[in-house]
Amino acid sequence: MEQLQIGNVKLENNLILAPMAGVTDLPFRLLCKEQGAALCCMEMVSAKGIYYNNKNTESLLTVDERERPVSLQLFGSDPEIMGQMTAKIDYRNYDILDINMGCPVPKVVNNGDGSALMKNPVLAGKIIESMVKNSSKPVTVKIRKGFDDEHINAVEMAHVAEESGAAAVAVHGRTREQYYSGKADWSIIADVKSAVKIPVIGNGDILDAKDVIAMKEQTGCDGFMIGRGAQGNPWIFHQILHYFETGELIGKPPMEEMVKTMLRHAKLQIEFKGDYLGIREMRKHAAWYTAGYKGASKLRGRINDVESYEELEQLFTEFLSTYC
Repeated sequence: MEQLQIGNVKLENNLILAPMAGVTDLPFRLLCKEQGAALCCMEMVSAKGIYYNNKNTESLLTVDERERPVSLQLFGSDPEIMGQMTAKIDYRNYDILDINMGCPVPKVVNNGDGSALMKNPVLAGKIIESMVKNSSKPVTVKIRKGFDDEHINAVEMAHVAEESGAAAVAVHGRTREQYYSGKADWSIIADVKSAVKIPVIGNGDILDAKDVIAMKEQTGCDGFMIGRGAQGNPWIFHQILHYFETGELIGKPPMEEMVKTMLRHAKLQIEFKGDYLGIREMRKHAAWYTAGYKGASKLRGRINDVESYEELEQLFTEFLSTYC
């Protein structure tokens, strides 16, 4: 695997955990870092949430030294506030500051944030310039193919990002209207790579090492951002690195190791978020972890009834005794 340089931050390889709201919290990032992710991206944080001292924002901004380097992602559409909040949090121990211009969720888009900025390159440029001016760290931008099929402008947005001072751009090969459906269009990543000199990170439909090879061949991109492929599978980074080191394709680990990691994940969630919230957020992760294992469909129906770590541990102990 190649190393990747983003501004003054040098990554050990070019595999990146994508920012995913409700997924890439601190516990999950730690697990992915241990498995070889060179850069872990945090959940998106509202610039206005920081401005108004929202009580839920602090946990989203928390970084553990063990997971670094990390990328903190802000979303918003007011250049002045985005710049001010960049300056306000600049002392924190993240390494790269990313701007969300790709989130497709209606409540974000309807406020003019996220992928709504794909429709306004001029405003996007002002936001990037404001944040670059107020940041001592490299600023990157995450975009989509376009807002919809009638407005495919990732190349234009990448030019704007580069000209406004961004250190890199990540491109998701779907439009906002696609959300996460259909097949990602990697040709738009290739178009962006041909158009700008800053590093281009490809995103969309990377599930294994062969996808990394195919994306590299088709796009020439500098880095690979893995999102849904990592859900319930923090091992994906190890799987890909292992292939490039040995030529051997490996899948998810044996059931016993999966359960051990999942239970450790649950302990980290509870430690970080408390018993009540930690175990409830762990339910979706536990369901993702079991995908592809024998008997998993029956197990997933019971996961949503789990109320404590002890119940989760008991459920998976029974699962192992039945299917191993």
